[in-house]
Amino acid sequence: MRRRNFIKAIGATVAAWPITASAEHYPTRPVHWLIGFSAGGPVDIVARIMGQWLSDYYGQQFVIENRIGSGGNIAAAAMVGAPPDGYTLLFVAPNNAISTSLYKKLPFNFLRDTVPVAGIMRLTNLMVVTNELPVKTVQEFIDYAKANPGKLSYASSGNGTSVHMAAELFKAMTKIDMLHVPYRGSSVALPDLISGKVQVMFDNLPLALQQVRAGKLRALGVSTKDRWPPVPDIPAIAETVPGFESLGFYGISAPKDTPQEIVASLNIAVGKALTDQKLVARLGEVGGMPMPTEFGNLVVNETEKWRKVVEFSGTSVD
Repeated sequence: MRRRNFIKAIGATVAAWPITASAEHYPTRPVHWLIGFSAGGPVDIVARIMGQWLSDYYGQQFVIENRIGSGGNIAAAAMVGAPPDGYTLLFVAPNNAISTSLYKKLPFNFLRDTVPVAGIMRLTNLMVVTNELPVKTVQEFIDYAKANPGKLSYASSGNGTSVHMAAELFKAMTKIDMLHVPYRGSSVALPDLISGKVQVMFDNLPLALQQVRAGKLRALGVSTKDRWPPVPDIPAIAETVPGFESLGFYGISAPKDTPQEIVASLNIAVGKALTDQKLVARLGEVGGMPMPTEFGNLVVNETEKWRKVVEFSGTSVD
């Protein structure tokens, strides 16, 4: 029932909702957009690109606030507890779908306590290794890990993120042994990965791709089932590990009971943003592809998909 209500909250006809007087002048003050990860990370990069576009569109500032910790759940809890007036939003990513089953004691239910606003883009994770590691392909990495059991560690942007669970899925499917080292965001983890203190990370594409292009890390594969169009020269991990897939998404949610006309206004604004070729080009530069998919359905489906992955990997957080 909660899932059906979550989907209905946005509806397939959101773009057709009438904009009433209460939304005609929205927003009349700055909007706070909470993100659960550190400044400079992939979520932060995309949030600031989209936040600037929305600030220009509405003539009011969309303030990006980094509420770091607990795999993004601190930011989610702050949004859930905020007044449902459209002035506190959440940057939604796979961690929000994963946490529903991974964390056993969350103070909120994401599907019940939020309303989906709009999807922004789809993206892949990128398996990157320190340049010190003597491997250049996914198969060489697997062979090296099996020859050196317990000697490899992988970084993540926190428990319950897609960065964490993509690595756990890889471990389970390849039967290799790696130690998890969680950080408070990808940008915090990168110095240790570049220096070789940890050896591998399955990071969201935007930030990892920057480091690969700068020659600081080596890319082994994308986490989509096929090669990712923005980076066609990088193999898919699934070419070596059949069935491996971890496709990411970014979007916006608001507290439940946020007025429908405000949700509709934001949905329409994001839709217009994704037809702006300059903005689409900027998303493409960081490896993203605009996401026209109905966002409510997507979050429900991703929540169920990651529940199965959590069960398969045997991972949990109390």
